[in-house]
Amino acid sequence: MKRFFANFGVVVPLIAGLLSVSCLKKDGTVLTIGATPQPHAQILNFIKDDYKKKGFTLNIVEFTDYVAPNSALLDGSIDANFFQHIPYLEERDIWANNLVSAFGVHVEPFALYSLKYKNTAEIPDGALIAIPNDPTNGGRALLLLEAHGLITLKPGVGLIATELDIVENPHNFKFAALESAALPPTLKDVDAACINGNYALQAGLSPARDSLIIEGAASQYVNIVVVRKDTKNDPRITALEEVMLTDKVRNYVAKTWPDGNVMVVF
Repeated sequence: MKRFFANFGVVVPLIAGLLSVSCLKKDGTVLTIGATPQPHAQILNFIKDDYKKKGFTLNIVEFTDYVAPNSALLDGSIDANFFQHIPYLEERDIWANNLVSAFGVHVEPFALYSLKYKNTAEIPDGALIAIPNDPTNGGRALLLLEAHGLITLKPGVGLIATELDIVENPHNFKFAALESAALPPTLKDVDAACINGNYALQAGLSPARDSLIIEGAASQYVNIVVVRKDTKNDPRITALEEVMLTDKVRNYVAKTWPDGNVMVVF
């Protein structure tokens, strides 16, 4: 089974964001946090005023990929990030050994989308399905397909399944592994694509309404605020948790992303 790879980066916004960080005076009252735009940065912008009332300033730097936020956190360019789940954090030793979850916030349902077909029964034999190219989200896509009877994986393969772990592929699906951010624009060129919730939302897709199949409510992929291990108990992080895990944020999320497109876990 052939595996395709592609990298699509938006360099200019990232450079601009990091330059803005480097220009900040290091201050114990400022928390610089990296986040992908939806829903992460949107939620953070919503709580900025409440965070200010705690005596701190929230500086939000938006990233358009999944690797740079952890690199920036490791090198001290930012103080925290908000975009990932624990399986992704544990994907690389350098992340797992130096970064840690401060607290969990929400789940974004992962789903399969198509611009050509209205349900999985219509997807033809030999169809090309795009999936994320990082191990945890690629495995997440295959587990989703298996849960709905489209493929069968080796027993006990776990969260980091690959195409090599497929033991039954009755429809002879082919898979294109792409950077997660590139999946929505690729929909027009493939038969279907498994897309992370945040990138689906950015592309105007509703996981609840537009997907062919979707993860259940008991997802293992809770999105977390991540910090360096030595700053987990920093007062700025404690204050952030206090203003994020509230009824106010719960109600905001329910109103902004109805139909379960974003679900808080607190």
